[in-house]
Amino acid sequence: MPDAAAPADTGQDRSPNTVTGGTTPEDAFPEDDRLSQVVEGIIRIASGKLDTHIPVSKARDQVDAVITGINLLAGELNEVYADFEERVETRTRELSEAHEQMQQMAMTDPLTGVCNRPALLQALDGAVSSRLDGEPGPAVLMMDLDGFKDINDSYGHRVGDLVLIEIAARLAGAAGDGSVVARLGGDEFAVLLPISTSRQSQTAAMHLMETLKQRIRLDDLEVWPRASIGIHLAAPKESASDILLRADTAMYVAKDDAQHRIKTFEPVMLYKRQLRREMAAELRQAVAQNQLLLEYQPVVELATGHLQGVEALVRWNHPTRGLLKPDAFIPLAEETGLIEEISRWVLRAALDQLACWRLLPAQPEQLKLQINLAAAELQSMDLVDYVRRTLRDSGIPAASLVLEITETAFVTGGEVETYSLKSLQALGVGLEIDDFGTGYSSISYLRRLPVDTVKVDRSLIADIDDDDGQLRFVEAVHRLIHAAGMEAVFEGIETAEQAWQLRKMGCCSGQGYYFSRPITAAQVTALLEEGRPLPA
Repeated sequence: MPDAAAPADTGQDRSPNTVTGGTTPEDAFPEDDRLSQVVEGIIRIASGKLDTHIPVSKARDQVDAVITGINLLAGELNEVYADFEERVETRTRELSEAHEQMQQMAMTDPLTGVCNRPALLQALDGAVSSRLDGEPGPAVLMMDLDGFKDINDSYGHRVGDLVLIEIAARLAGAAGDGSVVARLGGDEFAVLLPISTSRQSQTAAMHLMETLKQRIRLDDLEVWPRASIGIHLAAPKESASDILLRADTAMYVAKDDAQHRIKTFEPVMLYKRQLRREMAAELRQAVAQNQLLLEYQPVVELATGHLQGVEALVRWNHPTRGLLKPDAFIPLAEETGLIEEISRWVLRAALDQLACWRLLPAQPEQLKLQINLAAAELQSMDLVDYVRRTLRDSGIPAASLVLEITETAFVTGGEVETYSLKSLQALGVGLEIDDFGTGYSSISYLRRLPVDTVKVDRSLIADIDDDDGQLRFVEAVHRLIHAAGMEAVFEGIETAEQAWQLRKMGCCSGQGYYFSRPITAAQVTALLEEGRPLPA
């Protein structure tokens, strides 16, 4: 039963258009366009337009509070984004600058500040590609400092570096606008002339040569640099690497020509270089294949003609080129690093031969064996041990061995060379300056060197037969050598008159074609067995 207290449901209160108080929803919540502005503002902010600003009404109600909050948030986001953009821009700029610096470093020689090889190749590629048909193309001038190793050895690498820096600065100043100067490594430089004729490249090379020849002053030192220059004018469609190869080839030809230090590439030069490369490969096999042999040139007592010793001279019995003398392959051995192997073969073979001669009944025990020692060998830390071991194995006393070393190697040697020389002297091995008169020719340094004998070069006695002035000069040299406490051996004696003049001035020892050409071991054996003096 329905509650009697409840009013009856008449259905009138369910009318959808009826609200309490008789008002509609539109009247209760009037339309506010600020809400649509808020929505639109939020959409713009979300799309990245952080400078969006929603107007605030005068009502200062809750809607305006929301709008103010949105505006503050947008402002803060805008500031954060601006700071982020600034940081990104700064970091991008820093990375770009670092990249440029790295590229610059990658294309620059760190010592001298000029271009390096990759930069030169890049510039050369550009010059080749931009060459117009029928127009002159690029030229490369390749240059190498002559005797730079002597500067390093004499004054140290710090001075050598200062010389390279000065050379690079001179080249950069003299090369001309548009040219590219590069250091390719060591003491080798190159200059690229992007457009050049034969005459222009020759003129440029001579100008650079004159610039390089000027004295360099470093504190209390004076250095006079010298250079060899190879030139190559690029042919159409020639690659950058081929251009450099040809310029480099011409440079090496220039280094071999003492009179003409500037050479322009010719195709025959490349052929010679190929032959040289093949010869180097063959030389590597020469020792293993028993292609090396020794000849011996007698050293005689000038007063009697009796044999005092022999100088061992290496020969290469080449399978197709015949018997080659040292001048034909020793420079190549030094260049390729084979000189140590060859020098040690010579020492071992010559000492073994001397051991055989010492078994002969008539062999005088005072017979000396003279062997040329390459300057590069003095830099080997195990040289002294090798000499000691080889002497022991052959049974030859150290006093019977005389090592001949060039004058330049004695004077320009560094600490390692000095250690080797003093250790060899302490071992009891004789040391002899070879080719005296072709290098420094200064007597003052002789007393400071661990040397027993001086071999005077053949060039000093060549004219003593008919040049009284030269004869007096040789006499003075001989007296000075003796005053320094050393013995003198004169080489290159070719006439009886020369031998007589040297005996007259008191010279004790000599060698040359007048007495004997280099002969085989068997011929030396015959001389020892006969015991006869050589012409005197």
